[in-house]
Amino acid sequence: MQEQSTFNVLDLKGSVKGSVQKPSAFSESVRPEIILRAAIAEQTREFQPQGHFPLAGMQTSARYYGAMGSYRTGRHMGIAIRPRQKLGGGRQGDVRRIPSAVKGKRAHPHMIEKTIIEQINKREYQKAIASAIAATVLSDHVKSSKALPIVLSDEVQALKKTKDVISMIESLGLSDNKVGAAARIKKGIRRSASQRKYKRSVLFVVKEDSGISKAARNIPGFDICKVDQLRVCLLAPGGKPGRLVVWSESAVKSLDQDISKLSLK
Repeated sequence: MQEQSTFNVLDLKGSVKGSVQKPSAFSESVRPEIILRAAIAEQTREFQPQGHFPLAGMQTSARYYGAMGSYRTGRHMGIAIRPRQKLGGGRQGDVRRIPSAVKGKRAHPHMIEKTIIEQINKREYQKAIASAIAATVLSDHVKSSKALPIVLSDEVQALKKTKDVISMIESLGLSDNKVGAAARIKKGIRRSASQRKYKRSVLFVVKEDSGISKAARNIPGFDICKVDQLRVCLLAPGGKPGRLVVWSESAVKSLDQDISKLSLK
């Protein structure tokens, strides 16, 4: 079977308007392990470094007092029993400054110097992007009755009203792909993972944002992204390839060039 070299370009009503040359990214082999690695590398850049206050558990007046040989203060007592908070009447108080003590310092506190960012090579990341793009047109990854990929004319980039975007979505037959827009989860009731998590099902990739992001931002189940800002987590949420993607014509034309400039900093 001969491989397709061009994609049909549709207008906002879903009718064929023309064609566009197929970018090489769509011919990339799908590598789930590289996609997952790149997705993890992206997610680690959103982590917040954790640290502790250096004097936590140490700001106390507790001290070791008395002679070491004295039975009352030091004799037959291990190091864990000292220093103590001194109480009135010659009594020994609570142990301080050791992890095992009540209100003592933490045994193994977080280190702010800990490396929490997962690094990935630039070419490996670009290959993960191309692999995630190739997965968006494979039937074993994407469940869609439409011919993939869906490429729209650049008119889609200039939509400025939500009702126009909704009309376009219904014309393309994508209204059934809104997942997670339905139920409110009542507090205290256990739900399945698919019910708890809000899923984004359709991604629109454009070359220039001339108003579509504001027009579609309140529509549940749809994301907008510029082609030069593509990320693996958008194309493969959670590192799982196969998201349904709608492209603008100019985004497809510049796809290979924009991928070569992408990097994860």
